[in-house]
Amino acid sequence: MYLFDLDGTITDSNGLWVEVDLEFLSRRGLTMTREYEDVVGRSIFPAAAQFTREYYRLPDRPEDIMAEWEALAAHHYRDLVLLKPGARAFLDQCRWEGRDMALFTACRPALCRLVLDRFQLTEYFLHIVYAEEMGLDKHDPRCFARLSQLLGVPPETCTLFDDNPSNCATARAAGMAAVGVYDPFYDHRQEELQSVCTRYVRSLEELVR
Repeated sequence: MYLFDLDGTITDSNGLWVEVDLEFLSRRGLTMTREYEDVVGRSIFPAAAQFTREYYRLPDRPEDIMAEWEALAAHHYRDLVLLKPGARAFLDQCRWEGRDMALFTACRPALCRLVLDRFQLTEYFLHIVYAEEMGLDKHDPRCFARLSQLLGVPPETCTLFDDNPSNCATARAAGMAAVGVYDPFYDHRQEELQSVCTRYVRSLEELVR
C-alpha cells in the first residue's frame, strides 16, 4: 500500500503554517525560534498547542490555541493552497496501476477535508488516517506499527511518501519503505532525508512515467 503525507508532499502547505505561527505569535508580541519551529512542525495539533503554551508560558488553554490556529489556516486550505507539482499526475498513475492508497496526515481533520474537497482528492484513498485521532506524533516509534495494524497490512508491503525526515526514519524503523519528497520547509535537512529513505525525489514529477 502507498501511504501519502499531505502537507509538503501532496499540498504545498508547509509554508502557510509558518505564516500562521508568525501571526499567532505576533499577536502576543513574541518571535519564533528555530527550536519552536522544528518541534511544532512535526507535532500533532494537541501536542503542538501544549508545547506552545509551555514554551512561551502563555495563559491560553491548548484548545483555544488550536481553535485560533485552525481559524487562521482555514482560508489557506479552502482557497489558496496549491498541489505540489506532479501530485495529481502521480496519484492518477497509481490509481491506473491499481495501487491501494491511504492518506496519513498530522493535519487538523477539518482543514484536511477542506483541501481534499477543493481538489476532489478523497476518492483516491481507501483510507484517510489522522495522526491526531490516533493520538501519536508521526515521529513516535509506535506510530507506523499502529498505522499498519489499523490498515490491516504488513509494514513491509507499505511505502510512505513524506517530506519530513523524522517521519521517513520512523516508517523505515517499522519495516516500511520510504520515498523522501523534497519540500523547502525541510531544506536544511535534505541530507538527512536522503540518508533515511529508500528513494529521494526533488518532485513527484520524477515518479510520473
